[in-house]
Amino acid sequence: MGQKKKKCQGQQEVDKKPGDQSAAHINLKVKGQDGNEVFFKIKRTTQLKKLMNAYCDRQSVDFNSIAFLFDGRLLRGKQTPDELEMEDGDEIDAMLHQTGGTNASNVFSFV
Repeated sequence: MGQKKKKCQGQQEVDKKPGDQSAAHINLKVKGQDGNEVFFKIKRTTQLKKLMNAYCDRQSVDFNSIAFLFDGRLLRGKQTPDELEMEDGDEIDAMLHQTGGTNASNVFSFV
């Protein structure tokens, strides 16, 4: 009794408990600059800093050296998938922070 099995689009069977809401979770992909992809399943109400920290741990990179982008916008750790209206399978880009640069007017002086 207690558990039911549910087929997911021709894939393996997944345990489904009564009252379990699969809509409460979302599958997200984090893609690094090197093309490496890491997949996460988190609650829609979970702050993204949990995913960001897990990604950095798995990739052995410092959290402060990575910028996370969704639809070209910088993500903040306090945001949730629900707030950003993310959908199952959405992709987050993980980019190394670019620091430095200079004002072009200081480089080229035509005096």
